[in-house]
Amino acid sequence: MHLHNLPRSPPSSSGNAFFLVGHHVSRWKRNYNGCELETRRFRNNHRDRGVKKCLGASICCSSHVPNGSSLPSIEQLSNARVIYSVAPSMGHNQESHPESHFRVPAIAKALEEMKLTPKFRGSEVIELQHFEPASTDDITSVHARAYVYGLEKVMDQALEKGLILIEGSGPTYATSTTFQESIIAAGAGLALVDSVVAASKITKDSPTGFALIRPPGHHAVPEGPMGFCIFGNVAIAARHAQRVHGLKRVFIIDFDVHHGNGTNDAFYDDPDVFFLSFHQDGSYPGTGKFDEVGSGDGEGTTLNLPLPGGSGDTAIRTVFDEVIVPCAQRFKPDIILVSAGYDGHVLDPLASLQLTTGTYYMLASSIKQLAKDLCGGRCVFFLEGGYNLKSLSYSVADTFRALLGDKSLAAEFDNPNILYEEPTERVKQAIQRIKHLHSL
Repeated sequence: MHLHNLPRSPPSSSGNAFFLVGHHVSRWKRNYNGCELETRRFRNNHRDRGVKKCLGASICCSSHVPNGSSLPSIEQLSNARVIYSVAPSMGHNQESHPESHFRVPAIAKALEEMKLTPKFRGSEVIELQHFEPASTDDITSVHARAYVYGLEKVMDQALEKGLILIEGSGPTYATSTTFQESIIAAGAGLALVDSVVAASKITKDSPTGFALIRPPGHHAVPEGPMGFCIFGNVAIAARHAQRVHGLKRVFIIDFDVHHGNGTNDAFYDDPDVFFLSFHQDGSYPGTGKFDEVGSGDGEGTTLNLPLPGGSGDTAIRTVFDEVIVPCAQRFKPDIILVSAGYDGHVLDPLASLQLTTGTYYMLASSIKQLAKDLCGGRCVFFLEGGYNLKSLSYSVADTFRALLGDKSLAAEFDNPNILYEEPTERVKQAIQRIKHLHSL
């Protein structure tokens, strides 16, 4: 998730989508106007983990949560196929920046229009609305305390200036609400982990979670922000699964077009977290080389597969069958977490892979089945990149269809005439090289 220079005006395709999601943006802004998070609460929040396990959590947001509200019952969760949470971070926004507050509302609008929400699907789909922000302990299980408290302190500066640059390679910006909204986003992911784990205790086919959240997280390194990302949402969720639920072995799949260097770094020497990323070779941030395989006790539990530009559906299907499946089977995970970036789509402006909406349907369906085969269906997706609002929203919607067991409607959106021949030989060489390195 990277942009060398901020565009002076949004692309025309995004401009149309901005108009279409305008009323959703207004709705989210109204909802978030009443949301006040005291920083003292974050500093002193030592959450009762027993309460989390019982799913009796709430978020301190007056416009969302009535007194006495709680998350859905275990019975409701066990009847669902998809559970999702929404944290759009409406105050974290820079005009004309691709990682904008239009992204999550565009997805929400598509889910509603395509009748994939609880309103239309009943008990099959649950939206978690009442969840706590991530606590100090949650965030610092991955990030340095100096960074976390330092970011909190510069919110006053952001309030005074309106917007500040906190990291230059992305570039990564912050507004006065960035800190608060980022801990809400991380908390939305933790609530999904809690929900999926709870459901898995009473059903062999646990529902899949999807955190529709921003800012994204997979570039954020332990020491600070990077590449549009503030906190490592997936990494924080992995530590939470281990510490709170005793799920020792966590398998993370990152299919964002850019290498998830932050997640990579967080677990580079950890034998109990397997991080697997396939991404476009030569793209930001320049990490994720073949020989980055982990270190110390964690050697062999990091797999990075850089794919040549132009790789598409055929390449990704082969990667899944010949790399992801055997790695997961050998690792034997207790839960699978997914950094779901949709910026590999052929229409996305920030990269040059040729993934389609149908590719993302295939990935979601296959990952869901893999989780069912290996870890009781325990699986949570986390939104990362994706900057063409139309391809992003359609692809997430088709991901939902895959998780629900519905037929793909990708053919209604994808245009095969814009695709060109994949670099088959180079893809084959890359896959053979990674299989040799990891003895697959």
